[in-house]
Amino acid sequence: MKLLVPVKRVVDYNVKVRVKADGTGVETANVKMSMNPFDEIAVEEAVRLKEKGVATEIVAVSCGPTACQEQIRTALAMGADRGILVEHDGVLEPLAVAKLLKALVAKENPELVILGKQAIDDDMNATGQMLAALLGWAQGTFASKVEKDGDKLKVTREVDGGLETVSLKLPAIVTTDLRLNEPRYASLPNIMKARKKPIENVKPADLGVDVTPRLTVLKVEEPAKRQAGKKVGSVQELVDKLRNEAKVI
Repeated sequence: MKLLVPVKRVVDYNVKVRVKADGTGVETANVKMSMNPFDEIAVEEAVRLKEKGVATEIVAVSCGPTACQEQIRTALAMGADRGILVEHDGVLEPLAVAKLLKALVAKENPELVILGKQAIDDDMNATGQMLAALLGWAQGTFASKVEKDGDKLKVTREVDGGLETVSLKLPAIVTTDLRLNEPRYASLPNIMKARKKPIENVKPADLGVDVTPRLTVLKVEEPAKRQAGKKVGSVQELVDKLRNEAKVI
């Protein structure tokens, strides 16, 4: 079974995000970038499926600028077999990424696409679902457990009321949640080997996909700073402040 694993380049989760002075977006110049943590979980799950003998090949895919090769190399060091970079320097919205992935699915013919449930930069949580809709494939979102069950895939999902288990007919789409696994650290020998693994470069035009943005960002602002809390001496004083100052009761 061939697996396709999309990975996204995002601002590292340890970095404090800063808004650009002109309010046009988030500052990324001279900022540490890394693989989206949810996608890292997806790569780890794909590697584990390969180690169990379920998967035969793992193809890591990233859509974005040339620098995204760094995240593909990380996936290759973790255990992916080869990479594909869909090179584009402009904005890529979830629908555009889903269309690019659909074109790659037609080209690569994987039986399973496994990706993070969302990216930590925009928190859209949309690409996996859009890809499933475009392909007409079964989908298991927010996966906390993935098992091969004969010719099907059994996915345990995290829902508001607890856990839900679904059986998916392959080919399928799976989006990963935080509790699915603990991603491994790539060893130095594997990092060296990853440098020799192939990465194919393609353009959106090569795939016949129009990635023109459909949304316009008007302005990006930092959230308002919270006011310091106050200590009160009694319940009556608390009620008085909630009624007369905060005006919430």
